[in-house]
Amino acid sequence: MKLPLIIILTLILGCRSIDYKKEPELKADFYVSTQGSDDWSGTLENPNSAGTDGPFATLERARDAVRDLKKNTSDDIVVFIREGIYTLEKTVVFGLEDSGKGESTITYAAYPGEIPVFSSGKEITGWEKVTGKLPGLPDVADGKVWEANVSDRFLTLYDAEGMLPRAQSEGFIAEEKTNSKSRLHFPDEAFKNYTNMEDAEIKVRPHHAWITNMLPVESFNASEQTVKTSIDATYAMNVLHFLKETKNIWVENVIEELDKPGEWVLNTKAGKVYLWPRNKSAVWAPRLLEFIRVEGDIDKKGPKDVPVRNLHFRGLTFKHGERYTLTKDDAGLQHDWDMFDKDNALVRFRGTENCVIEQCHFLDSGSGAIRVDLHGMDNKISGNHIEHMGGAGILICGYGPGTKDVNKRNLVYNNEIHDIGKIYWHSPGIFLWQSGENRIANNLIHHTDYTAIILSGCMTDFFKKNPNGRELTRTIRRNEVPEFTDDISLEDVLPYLHTKDNIVEYNEIHHAMQRLGDGNAIYIRGSGKGNHIRRNYIHHMMADMIMQAAIRTDGGQTGTYITENLIYKATSQGILTKLDNKVENNVVADIIAPPRGYFLSVREGPLTGGTIKRNIFYSLSASDTFIDELPPGKEGSSEDRRGRSLARAMDADTDYNIYFCKPDIDKGVELIKKNQKNGVDMNSLSVDPMFVDPENGDFRFKTGSPAIEMGIVPIDLSKIGLINTKK
Repeated sequence: MKLPLIIILTLILGCRSIDYKKEPELKADFYVSTQGSDDWSGTLENPNSAGTDGPFATLERARDAVRDLKKNTSDDIVVFIREGIYTLEKTVVFGLEDSGKGESTITYAAYPGEIPVFSSGKEITGWEKVTGKLPGLPDVADGKVWEANVSDRFLTLYDAEGMLPRAQSEGFIAEEKTNSKSRLHFPDEAFKNYTNMEDAEIKVRPHHAWITNMLPVESFNASEQTVKTSIDATYAMNVLHFLKETKNIWVENVIEELDKPGEWVLNTKAGKVYLWPRNKSAVWAPRLLEFIRVEGDIDKKGPKDVPVRNLHFRGLTFKHGERYTLTKDDAGLQHDWDMFDKDNALVRFRGTENCVIEQCHFLDSGSGAIRVDLHGMDNKISGNHIEHMGGAGILICGYGPGTKDVNKRNLVYNNEIHDIGKIYWHSPGIFLWQSGENRIANNLIHHTDYTAIILSGCMTDFFKKNPNGRELTRTIRRNEVPEFTDDISLEDVLPYLHTKDNIVEYNEIHHAMQRLGDGNAIYIRGSGKGNHIRRNYIHHMMADMIMQAAIRTDGGQTGTYITENLIYKATSQGILTKLDNKVENNVVADIIAPPRGYFLSVREGPLTGGTIKRNIFYSLSASDTFIDELPPGKEGSSEDRRGRSLARAMDADTDYNIYFCKPDIDKGVELIKKNQKNGVDMNSLSVDPMFVDPENGDFRFKTGSPAIEMGIVPIDLSKIGLINTKK
């Protein structure tokens, strides 16, 4: 079960690192090394020949030394951390005393050219092969499972390849009988009287396609075919609303389902962990959710915080973090896609200004990578690589709806984020919630199970809902907003929605929406006005999911600009817009049907004040639809069954568009004739825009393109996606 130590170190340190420019300083004020001692001065790179002085051994000791040094200097301070594995048993906390003086900075950085790794993994030892028959173990696993004694409870487990899969049952479809968030009705023989029931968890997609929950089993009633969970799901645990034939319930961490290499089960009552090994490496159980927390003086209920300032982290690697769980007191963000002010990221800024996380590597952990919570202004998150996480990539999460608006002007730049949400499938790559004036630029996000980028706040209806509900209602600062009645309008709540004036630009997104449905590459709802989604390249959204769009404004979203984006090869829908949002100068090409094949969907009206101008809709299939409008719900009604107003392109400023269907040019001609009768698209054309090689993704214009004559601005892909900073 064990590889030689040198091979284990090679596997751990050989994980993908981030290239970064070497900073000009070659010397540091302090050094940290796995060969160091906290009894030494920390001022030497290596132990001296006498073995009496050298670097520190821990990050905490270096932090304390920096605090002392600050008393005598106002200069920048640098701590270099040598390569090796630093095992954390508790969260390292930085506070106000760790701020840089004035405008000076304090930096904790990897020693140039080296990779220091921070892990909370505790190696599990004493493995023995299970002999005899383990009660409940499937026959296929007989003679293949090992066991070890453990005293800790853990929810994830790791070997040298990464996260080990926990034993999981075959999926089944919930019976729609209980309509409950805490009681599940299961079909015949789908749930058993498991050997270690007290450790079992239910993984559920409750009722809707856009969320997963992990819920501990509280009790099991075989005669009624019900399971009760100790924590509520986000929605009723019924069949999926839009996917009634899709399996949406799984049972995890039970011996009876340990039937594949790599799977494991923890039995806390027996004090044992069981594993069917997939290799011969060591195995680690995590001890921490948070590795580093930077925390200012937070006045959560009051008006003013005191932030930590000018603290930088550069070139560090973080792995083997634990999975977070829901609690009864959690306050959920929209659809519980994440939780408000929760310790579920490896590095967490909670009350910070001008702090930096750059060129760091986050991987193989059960929760999220980075959070900026509550008071967070002018922080920079750049050049990081985030992969194989159970939760989200980067969450910028301000205060709930109210008058306190102190999360803004942050930069999220040039990060690669992929294979996140491996446990909580809904977890986005980048999530802005109640945070404004940020710039989200040049990030590469790919292979996500759900949405890549979310901008969100709070939907109007939640201001008048039961304040004790988990989703959104607990986040509202009731002392700062009026007591709203049923007559509440969007204009009433806009002053309290702080996700406004953000710029999301030059990002590349591909292969999002790999598992869940009803999501997007870029999504915005419940936010303020003035958000710009521009110059992004979204391509190969190829999973067979319904109700997805590359870019989507959802119910009630207003004042959004969607401009100069290139969308290529997306399933279902290109852009979905509502109300007065502006859709201009986008290229939408090769939208794939079934299920829909809509290049532009207009789904909530009236579109008065909105624009649909200078876009190119380029189709390679005669079955696609250029613009799909929301019709009346019934004869004589101007609303659909959900109360949405009729949405029609004729109500927007719609003109100078190109509608070109390569196999059937008449499709565009007919649409333009129809729209011109309604007074729009008077200067639009059904003509080949003359792309260089659209079938292979080259959407540059050839000389003489009619698009240029119509004032359509070319999209420069060379400026989109990751920027190489290693020069």
